Amino acid sequence: MKGYIHSIETLGLADGPGVRIVIFMQGCPLRCLFCHNPDTWEKGQNLLTTSDEIVNMVRKYRNFIEQNGGVTLSGGEPLLQGEFTLDILKKCKKAGFHTALDTSGTGYSIELLDEILKYTDLILLDIKALTNKNYEKITGKKMDEYNYFLKRIQKLNKKIWIRQVITPGINDTKEYILKLKKYLSNINNIERIDLLPYHNLGVDKYKKLGLKYRLEGTPNMDKHVIKELEELLR
Repeated sequence: MKGYIHSIETLGLADGPGVRIVIFMQGCPLRCLFCHNPDTWEKGQNLLTTSDEIVNMVRKYRNFIEQNGGVTLSGGEPLLQGEFTLDILKKCKKAGFHTALDTSGTGYSIELLDEILKYTDLILLDIKALTNKNYEKITGKKMDEYNYFLKRIQKLNKKIWIRQVITPGINDTKEYILKLKKYLSNINNIERIDLLPYHNLGVDKYKKLGLKYRLEGTPNMDKHVIKELEELLR
């Protein structure tokens, strides 16, 4: 099975439990205001590879990742290349590796979704917004796909890590965090919640691609404020 990836991170420590191989898939249906990887948006670009090549590479790191780590498919949006993602996950599970999916819960084929989730041990779920209006403002898309995805992973009892980018002027208030806390209280199987500080390190990528950076002038998120918001969330 062939597909496009953007890059591979070996021995990653931030995308799931333990030491992990992180496969950054190419292509994303969303256009988030705070995205710092616009070079992952278009699906048919970057490195064309096969699922066998990826799994064979992962096997070389077995001694580092087998005990407490595993493999994480990230993006872009891995669900956008559903068949390719499914094939990688199947082969990783067959080889005995823990699997995680870092996803916004969009871009999937409904026919493939449950099969993909069958071979996924952990969902790293990216929260973009809490209301339909704000979700569309931030991502450019409606919230329907995400809502359906959330229902499916709840019904299938999948383990979840929550990720929320905190951006100055958008959601960096105590009021928002209290709303987030209430929203997350209705989701089962959450094992961890990460508030990720917005940064503008991707600005140069937009310039190289000839794209307008819509958050120009927005400062990097103060990490001290992030800690305060994390305490409020707890």
